[in-house]
Amino acid sequence: MPKMSDYRPATPNGLEPIEASSDSTASLYKIIRDDIISGRLTPNERLVVSELAEKHGTSTNPVREVLQLLRGQGFVLFSPNKGARVRPIDHDYIRDIGEISALVETQLTRWFVGMATEEDVAELERIQDMIEENNFADTVLHTGLDVEFHTVIYQKHYNHLATEIWWKHREVLRAMGHRYNVTLARRNQVMKEHRALIEQIKLGDADKAAEIVKQHVEGSARHTLEQMRAASADRAG
Repeated sequence: MPKMSDYRPATPNGLEPIEASSDSTASLYKIIRDDIISGRLTPNERLVVSELAEKHGTSTNPVREVLQLLRGQGFVLFSPNKGARVRPIDHDYIRDIGEISALVETQLTRWFVGMATEEDVAELERIQDMIEENNFADTVLHTGLDVEFHTVIYQKHYNHLATEIWWKHREVLRAMGHRYNVTLARRNQVMKEHRALIEQIKLGDADKAAEIVKQHVEGSARHTLEQMRAASADRAG
């Protein structure tokens, strides 16, 4: 298996990956993104280009490039005359992502069932075997494999805009998932839902497959929100 700290799912076919102009800019992107996800850069905090450049020992141009990349991924907001600030990854934002994702992923799945090949099913089973082998022991590996599982289903769709919406939102949720533990109940549910989804794809039942994905996405968002509330309560206590 790949080194855990380096594991990252490939961008779905038809979508452009995040391309930084240099390796150093790509590293800076990861550092600043991780600072946002971890809370070291707080919600609504201003991101001053000159200050970030000084902090990270670089010029201002790479910082500007990184902020635009992060804007495209939904981690940074730009306001007229105020510049960049950290997007609050709060309860409302995760709730909204969950609701949109449930709509998008349900329709992408429904379409996929009608054209899935034996090779597609075999690939889903291969990835699910790896997910079960890992059994949440490494959360980075798990979230990466989970994205790959769903990418098999979504990336063949002709509507690349819908796939891009899913991908951007999933990148936020994937990053957030590294911050929290996954409960045993949620772990068991994920495994059951993936296997049930594969079975309905084999049977060609688009309605049942779509319903499983809807439950899967809603359950994931609900679990993240519960973990966010628990973490907030711990900090308040």
